[in-house]
Amino acid sequence: MKSITLSVTALCMLLGLGARAQQLSFKTEYIGNSGYYYLPPGEKPREKIGDAKGSAMVYQGAFSMPLSMKLNANNRPTAWGVGLGAAYVSLKNQNFSQHMVSEIANLQLGVYHLRPLNNKWSMRASVGAGIFTPTTDFSRIGFKNVLGSGGVVFIRHLNPNLDIGGGVAINSSLGYPMVFPAVYINWRHDGKFDVTIELVEGLDVSAGYGFNDRFKLSYALEMNGQVALLTKDGKDVIFSHQYIVTGFRPELTLGKTGLSITAMAGLNLFRPATYSDRTLKGVFAGDNDYHFSASPYASVGLKMKF
Repeated sequence: MKSITLSVTALCMLLGLGARAQQLSFKTEYIGNSGYYYLPPGEKPREKIGDAKGSAMVYQGAFSMPLSMKLNANNRPTAWGVGLGAAYVSLKNQNFSQHMVSEIANLQLGVYHLRPLNNKWSMRASVGAGIFTPTTDFSRIGFKNVLGSGGVVFIRHLNPNLDIGGGVAINSSLGYPMVFPAVYINWRHDGKFDVTIELVEGLDVSAGYGFNDRFKLSYALEMNGQVALLTKDGKDVIFSHQYIVTGFRPELTLGKTGLSITAMAGLNLFRPATYSDRTLKGVFAGDNDYHFSASPYASVGLKMKF
């Protein structure tokens, strides 16, 4: 499961920067209290880890700005731009017999490029770096907390409502470049009823109804995660935190100001949170599936397009 978190991190840097307009967003998420479990390999039932339990608060912000852009006859951009993303997670862990990470800070900066190749194909590429740390004390942040990333995705425009693509995303989470497959899916069904599947900034699947130009209500499934690179017991390790949530998501657009307000209320379905060795074997090990169980979930966010 940690490999999924690392690939999501790479995808966020690779694809999440490709906005056509200058955009600023903020989001606050609450993940309710629940027990901590271990899922053994094979068919064995999961095991509760004593009285350990925890909740989380996640604060995220992002900014993207095209530096140059022009549209072709199909309204597809050739663009260069920069993007900045930040996340802070406060983990409220209780009754753990061993030390658990209590906070995560992620900061990413990247440069992206979008280009149509012909009428049916486009390309997106990016390169960047980020800081992934279990502390906000900048004096304790070193080179081992830095993660480089980049990659390229080729996108096929199958029809006006469906884009799919694939390529590679690269990051240095293990201390050397590691390649992940990169997948791009964006399907839209426009009108009062709207269905969207996006694997861009994490996973976002939603089905919504637009009551008017200002208000839309969707039922959504989202996946997101954060990573901390640290030293534990003398070894370089990765602490990954991921969550899969679902619920109702209203969105209110405030006229022609470019400002929209979103919220979500529902359930956190699954929240892996665990350490792994910063090695290829450690990342893909099958005996370290520790997670928090289902719990209440709520979020609220702002998005401004300039």
